[in-house]
Amino acid sequence: MTKITSEWDRTLREIRKAAKRRAKADEAHRGATEDLRTFIRAARHAGVPITQIASEAQISRQAVYDVLEARPS
Repeated sequence: MTKITSEWDRTLREIRKAAKRRAKADEAHRGATEDLRTFIRAARHAGVPITQIASEAQISRQAVYDVLEARPS
């Protein structure tokens, strides 16, 4: 019985740790996405061509246009 309980405890502890890591990664992803939006707008304002912005950001030109058409948050 204690072996099962200790295994449960261990696996639940690992689940909690993984959930915390995922939450941190989600937050980092949101921050990076917002930074990317900011700098895409800045690059376009500076006259950088859409194709080059897309290449540097490793996204499609349509994604760049989508960012530029969206209202800043």
